[in-house]
Amino acid sequence: MGRVNAEAVPTSSRSDRWARTRRKWAAEPSERELLILVAVTCVSFVSTMALFHSFFAKVEGSGDNPAYLGIALAIRHWNFQGLSVKAFWGLPYVMAGISVLTGISDRAALLLISYCACFASIVLAFRLWDGWIAGFFAILNFDWMQRSFLGGSESLSVALLLGAFFAARRKHWILAALLASFSTTVRPLGMLALVGLGLALLWKRDFRNFSLATLTGLVVGGLYVLPLALYFKNPLANAQAYQRADWEGGRFLSWPFYAIIKGTDLYAVPWTNLILTYGWIFLVLAGFLKLILTKNCRQYWRTRPTEMMFAVSYLAWLFTYNSPYWVRGSFPRYAIPVLPFVFLALKEWLPRDRRVLWGIAIVSPVLAAFSAIGIRNVLEILRS
Repeated sequence: MGRVNAEAVPTSSRSDRWARTRRKWAAEPSERELLILVAVTCVSFVSTMALFHSFFAKVEGSGDNPAYLGIALAIRHWNFQGLSVKAFWGLPYVMAGISVLTGISDRAALLLISYCACFASIVLAFRLWDGWIAGFFAILNFDWMQRSFLGGSESLSVALLLGAFFAARRKHWILAALLASFSTTVRPLGMLALVGLGLALLWKRDFRNFSLATLTGLVVGGLYVLPLALYFKNPLANAQAYQRADWEGGRFLSWPFYAIIKGTDLYAVPWTNLILTYGWIFLVLAGFLKLILTKNCRQYWRTRPTEMMFAVSYLAWLFTYNSPYWVRGSFPRYAIPVLPFVFLALKEWLPRDRRVLWGIAIVSPVLAAFSAIGIRNVLEILRS
C-alpha cells in the first residue's frame, strides 16, 4: 500500500508542474514582452542581412526606397525637376523634416521612422486588441519585417491607421481624422479609414464632428496636392502614375480574384513563392469571410464601426484590385494593414502558447532576411 502512494505522489507532482507550466505559457504576452519580441526579431533580421549582404546597400535598393530617397532629397532642396511622382509623398516629407532638423541622412531618417513606427504599431495593436493579435502580427509576415527593418512606408502607414482607431475609440474624432488623413498621404488606402470615420459619425448623427473631421481631411489633402498642382500641373499626379503603370486597362477594380488568377497565369515565380503567397491569400480570405458572417463580428460592427468599415472595404479592395502583376506577387505586403483584423476574426484558431510565439520569432526574421536577399543568392553565398 505504501509503495502505491509513493508512486502516486511523483505522478501527481509532475502533473501539477505540467499544468502550472501550461498556464504560465498560455498567459497573454504583456506589452513589455511584445517590445522585447520585436527587438529580438529586429536584431535577428538585421544580423542575418549583414552576414550575407551589405545592409545599407540593401536598404537603398529595397522596395520603393529609391523613390522615397529621391523624393525626400527633392523636398529638402524644393527642386522637383525630373522627379517621378508615382510613390506617395507622406513618408518622404517626414524623412526630409527629420533630416533637416537633426542633420542625419535621408537614409538614416527612413530607418529611424520605420523602426519607431514598427514598435508603435505593435503597442497600438496590443492596446486596441490584445497581446496574441499584436504578437502574431509582429512575427508572421515576412513583408512586414522587411518593410519595417529595411525601411518602407508600411510601418508608418499602419502606425497612423492604428493611432486613428485608438483615437476614435476614445472619441477624439478630430485627432482620429488627422491621423487617418496623414496615413492617406503615406499609403492611399488610408482614405478608407477616413471614410469609415465619417460614416460612423453620420450614423451617430454627430454632424458637428463629422463636419470637423471632413474639414480636417480636406485641409490635409489640399496641402498634400498643392505642390503636385503647382509643379506638375496635376493634383492627382500620384494616382494617375499608378493608373498608367499598374492598373490593367486603366481600371482600378475588376471582378473578385480576376487579377490574382491572371497574375498567377502570366508571371512565373518559384513554387516556394507561390505556396507562400497563396497561403496568405487563403488565410486572409478565411478571415474576411469570418469577419462578415459570424455573430461575434456582427457585435463588433455595432461597437467599432469605423474599424470594421475600414477592414471590410480594404479586404474587398484586396481581392478586386485590378493589377495582375502586383496583386498576386505582393499580396502579403498589401494585406499588412488589415492583418490584425484577420487575426481578430480567426482568434480562436491562434495558438495560445507563448513558446510558439517565441519559436516563430526566432525563425521568422531569418527566413524573412533570406527572402529579401533571395534564397538562390543565399545558397550561392553559402557555396562560395
